[in-house]
Amino acid sequence: MPAETHSTHEPIGPAEVLAAVRTHLGEILEIDDDTISLDSSFADDLHADSLALIELVEALEEDLGERTVGFTFDDEDLGDLKTVRDAVDYVVARLGATAA
Repeated sequence: MPAETHSTHEPIGPAEVLAAVRTHLGEILEIDDDTISLDSSFADDLHADSLALIELVEALEEDLGERTVGFTFDDEDLGDLKTVRDAVDYVVARLGATAA
């Protein structure tokens, strides 16, 4: 194995990212994660405030940071995340960028 290889984990796909988002949101918002879908709006459907989104970001960074070196959210991008799908797509895109 080359020295620069820092992870033996398989690539993280959209389904796994969605599962992580649902699990963390369920815990943060104290709701059943089965009620969270890709099309759920953070504000309108889940009643998540900005603090809940920050908690979600921190949890995802911690989770994914263990598997993908350098994974972070850009603070200026958080305002663009309106739905669960937005968050999943953002994470998948960022993971693709960190893997390159």
